[in-house]
Amino acid sequence: MPAKDTYHNEVKNALIKDGWTITDDPYFIKYEDAELYADLAAEKPIAAERQGQKIVVEIKSFAGKSQMYDFHNALGQYIVYRKLIQLTAPEYKLYLAIDDVVYDKFFQRKSVQAVIQENQLLLIVVNTEKEEIQQWIN
Repeated sequence: MPAKDTYHNEVKNALIKDGWTITDDPYFIKYEDAELYADLAAEKPIAAERQGQKIVVEIKSFAGKSQMYDFHNALGQYIVYRKLIQLTAPEYKLYLAIDDVVYDKFFQRKSVQAVIQENQLLLIVVNTEKEEIQQWIN
């Protein structure tokens, strides 16, 4: 079982506050010879007559010595998880959850924005102190 990220519980609580039901903690991804764990899976009903939304969330704190190094590790992990989820459970969308301070101070860099747009990263920006979702970026 993988170690939980620094903000795991705060992001989980923010999703619950936002009306999501946590279905898996962690979410197991198995495809052929790969066995991986994303941090969370959640569902949110939209309406009785429509199918609800389903998401997988990978949480990253960017607390290492280099945020750029943390970013390219997170990006590689995100791309692998996204592809394997598309192959095994295409009803789920993968999101990367980050702290609002990291988003404001690091994710606004032009180089980071260019990579995010090119790789179509879906982000959840969370105020981890208040345990609230600040922004969904699709």
